[in-house]
Amino acid sequence: MKYYLIVGEASGDLHASHLMAALKAEDPQADFRFFGGDLMKAVGGTCVKHYKELAYMGFIPVLLHLRTIFRNMDYCKHDVEAWRPDVLILVDYPGFNLKIAEYIKKHTQIPVYYYISPKIWAWKEYRIKNIKRDVDRLFSILPFEVDFFKKHQYPVCYVGNPCVDAVDEFRKKGQETAETFRTVNVLDGRPIIALLAGSRKQEIKDNLSRMIEAAKDFPEYQFVVAGAPGIDPSFYREYMAADTKIVFGQTYRLLQQAEAALVTSGTATLETALFRVPQVVCYYTAMGKLVSFLRRHILKVKYISLVNLIADKEVVTELVADGMTVENVKAELSAILEGGDSRARMLNDYDCLIERLGAPGASERAAKAIVCSLWKR
Repeated sequence: MKYYLIVGEASGDLHASHLMAALKAEDPQADFRFFGGDLMKAVGGTCVKHYKELAYMGFIPVLLHLRTIFRNMDYCKHDVEAWRPDVLILVDYPGFNLKIAEYIKKHTQIPVYYYISPKIWAWKEYRIKNIKRDVDRLFSILPFEVDFFKKHQYPVCYVGNPCVDAVDEFRKKGQETAETFRTVNVLDGRPIIALLAGSRKQEIKDNLSRMIEAAKDFPEYQFVVAGAPGIDPSFYREYMAADTKIVFGQTYRLLQQAEAALVTSGTATLETALFRVPQVVCYYTAMGKLVSFLRRHILKVKYISLVNLIADKEVVTELVADGMTVENVKAELSAILEGGDSRARMLNDYDCLIERLGAPGASERAAKAIVCSLWKR
């Protein structure tokens, strides 16, 4: 069968590539055409446009590139229509993908499936009308989304979480010793605290220097930064102490050896929990008081970290906006180190979280469901 996939960012490229590999296992004749990235190219098929041509973030960049965005959108609509796939699979990226879904549903008979649903439970809940009208099947990677969509009389299929798969694959390669990790990265014998300060320059700029400042109160530990792909090491050095170490392409290896972590919100919070590393979520923003106000009155959710959202309670402390101060980081970090008041409770909560996420195999389950449903049409 013919599969057309659309992603708009690096994480979508990763998840879609795994889904494509699983689809090939279910359907050896699978033919792929996509808006995607290098990981999808490696699986095979025709890359119509790279996601880097689509990825504009923030109000000003989007405004400046509106003409390009609309041109890409029109090209995509007509390319899908002309190729006539057996299914269109949209991966996250709702601002773009929901517009494509609307057009394809209105002008063709091509079924529209969504893998990794738009996060309308956080904001823009009104988009549920578009999803119910334009999306034939939705595959979720967050267990609480099932109840959210059920509330709107829209059934979704929870297939598991790709982070569980990624961590499971890493562990299958074998346990690296702490001594080996320290030797390779020229670290000393002190216990390690991991610093995951985000994947974008603005996040790193806002959070890393505050994390490093808090670290000065813990000389018995060594703080190691997990460098994000695509960010030059020299950029990090502007916000780091001279003796702080940084490793690239080793986030899972670092978490495997860490006693605790300071983590900027995102997928990294969930990955840290899957490694059972106690953490503090740190997310500083300018105009903190305003952001805190907007968070309380506009966002539809109580938490920002995936760990707390999935658990539906505060498992990890979230220091957000004006709450992300050096003093607060020090206090919360102390509580999760060995002997700290919160450490044992957090580890127990992690076990419940891991059980709720379910077993590995998200991509495989999604692929089976997609192929099975297409054969039935």
